[in-house]
Amino acid sequence: MNLLLDEIARATARLAEAGAASPRADAEELAAAVHGVSRSELHKVPDGAFDARFWEYVARREAGEPLQHITGRAFFRYLELKVGPGVFVPRPETEVMVGWVLETLRDMDVRDPLVVDLGTGSAAIALSIALEAPRARVHAVEKDPAAFVHATRNIEELDERGRVRLHLDDFATALAELNGTVDLVVSNPPYIPMSEWEHVPPDVRDHDPADALWGGGDDGLDAIRAVERTARRLLRPGGHVAVEHSDLQGNGVYWIFAEENGWRDVRNRRDLTNRDRFVTARLTAD
Repeated sequence: MNLLLDEIARATARLAEAGAASPRADAEELAAAVHGVSRSELHKVPDGAFDARFWEYVARREAGEPLQHITGRAFFRYLELKVGPGVFVPRPETEVMVGWVLETLRDMDVRDPLVVDLGTGSAAIALSIALEAPRARVHAVEKDPAAFVHATRNIEELDERGRVRLHLDDFATALAELNGTVDLVVSNPPYIPMSEWEHVPPDVRDHDPADALWGGGDDGLDAIRAVERTARRLLRPGGHVAVEHSDLQGNGVYWIFAEENGWRDVRNRRDLTNRDRFVTARLTAD
């Protein structure tokens, strides 16, 4: 075992004692970020190249700072995104919703589908769609100026084909010029009710921006209600919507997309842990 791998083992024990959910993975990712290599290349770092900043990073993670804020990067599907304080860190469960979006776009008989991402944050969803559905045109909306800065940087670095347009706006009123023309609306909005404050992990509650967490209303679903109204306004007849929620909100979100508002084919869909994670619906074509 070389020096770095030995130090990673020590760091893993410290992070496990501190309560980190994935101490080995965290220690390896911190080491990789400090030494400028991938996790699979850690064994190649010579002893003489060991960087003591690794232990500064470990101490920050022990104190509860999110891993991605320390390294400045987050991985989402095929992307490496720049993140940090002021922007919501994308989660793996959202990747499943993006997979559904991509499948739906492939099934559409539309040459250049028009997609809107409401509350884009780091632009993870918008950029994944632009990368994996290269004919799609994507409008990404973000109202928080700090998150907008992160989204701008990620789009400038990763949107090589210029398929994503970013808008600094409130998604409840944004993009009126696109009313009735959009093929698909997707959103991972805030949805945590304030009553759940004590149950939210501290590294999320204390570091992710509040506007990306708390959904409003007693049930936390006010932001999703706004997504429903905006999607109904933006979508063409027959267009689709996908909106993420917590694993306990599937039933409530299902009924937000009511038939009397013109929605059809409303479905709860599950993530890789078989928990309700997002709702999809289609605007009636009648």
